[in-house]
Amino acid sequence: MVERLSLNASDGVVLDAELAVPDHPATSGFVVCHPHPQYGGSMHTTVVGALFAALPGHGATCLRFNFRGVGKSSGEHTGGDAERLDVEAAVAALAERLDPGVPLVLAGWSFGGDMALSVAPPRVTSWFGIAPPLRFAHDLDVVGADPRPVLLALAERDEVRPPAEVVAATAGWTNTRVEVLPGASHFFTGGTARLVELAAGLVQA
Repeated sequence: MVERLSLNASDGVVLDAELAVPDHPATSGFVVCHPHPQYGGSMHTTVVGALFAALPGHGATCLRFNFRGVGKSSGEHTGGDAERLDVEAAVAALAERLDPGVPLVLAGWSFGGDMALSVAPPRVTSWFGIAPPLRFAHDLDVVGADPRPVLLALAERDEVRPPAEVVAATAGWTNTRVEVLPGASHFFTGGTARLVELAAGLVQA
């Protein structure tokens, strides 16, 4: 079941969002952040859509949203500054829908990965960054120093930023695992099933 939501960021921006709920009580929750709005990114882009469609089948309640200035969301794009408030609003909204103790994963693809890795709300249990270029985030040290798990899924043939550069940039992070998907491009054409597997694996007992 998919439900349409409006989320309120702390600065008054209203975000358009969707919530997908599994058939049985959720055993996990995912917030999925979309790619760069100025390059066509929205909550309906391919990787975000694949996770949103598949994760409820793994027992997860999944929330996706449009960043400010995208689609029906109010406000304007700020290059990654105020977008962190959007992520925090999404996490808070999903947390209200989950039972206490249910894992909540903060995920994002590309620009959305950078935004997910920019904030560390207490309710988040782990992060899943998909091909984050690490160029739009301003507080990566916050998550990098956090003891909670971080999984980075990188594309072997990423056109935006080579995986070796991302690996080097995160080498000092506290609790980070990296998976490089062989042959994949930044858009993971034909490779979204593996991303779903990695996401589901984050919350398996």
